[in-house]
Amino acid sequence: MNMDSEELEKTKKLRLEDFDQIKSRFCFLDESGSINDTTTPFFTIGVIKCTQPYYIASKIAYERQARNFYDELKFNKLSKNNIDFAKRTLDLMFSTQSVFCCSYTLDKQGYHFSRHFGGDPWKAYEDISIQLLKSSIKSSEIIIVIADYVTTPRDVKFEVNVKRRINQEFGRFSVAGVARFDSRSNDLLQLVDLIIGAINYDLKITTGIVKSGDKYKRRFVEHLKSNLGVKDFVHGFRNYLFNIFVDKDIMQKLPLDYDCKEKLGNKNEKEPSS
Repeated sequence: MNMDSEELEKTKKLRLEDFDQIKSRFCFLDESGSINDTTTPFFTIGVIKCTQPYYIASKIAYERQARNFYDELKFNKLSKNNIDFAKRTLDLMFSTQSVFCCSYTLDKQGYHFSRHFGGDPWKAYEDISIQLLKSSIKSSEIIIVIADYVTTPRDVKFEVNVKRRINQEFGRFSVAGVARFDSRSNDLLQLVDLIIGAINYDLKITTGIVKSGDKYKRRFVEHLKSNLGVKDFVHGFRNYLFNIFVDKDIMQKLPLDYDCKEKLGNKNEKEPSS
């Protein structure tokens, strides 16, 4: 949720000598599904926000050393060789304090994409990223954005635009900087990829785009949903740790028997786990 006008007015008056009132946060941003590939209908951008990346990063590093596992984790490359480590990485996030995850999934074939972004994939990518980051910034808070490297057209200045637009809209120094890195060098970017890949994949399963699917991807999806206590992500999800927003155009792709299955499933749904 964005800051209200009273909070925003207070933060505009902060000065360097107020450093003890200013909180810094790191936001790790990644995307799932190619924004300019018309054959894949869903595109998800996700952010993991944390105060001290050290705590969760050191846990993952320890697990890598203990298991002698040094491969890159990507949702699309889940297999019998890495599924257990991928699930363990997710468990580490749930066991770490002050870690928050939010995501937005867009239907590139939907009305919203055509109307609000004019069908321009790079405008959608930048605008959605900005909206996600804005919703993550609280009062008296400055964020540093670490994004996965994406090859963009030469006229797309994502890093420059994200910082400038958010700071101008908030009327204060809200984004200290935006930098892109190869996700192979950063475990938190890989963790974002796993989470938003699972959300994207679950939506494909729920809407019937994916039928049987890959068993290792399904295992990770079920592990995420089990931790959150949800049946699927088509309606989005929100609790103290997650805020998952799903474009309502995706509802148009649900199979005709979804409502019947949902009513039956609701009888056995459990509460989100802590």
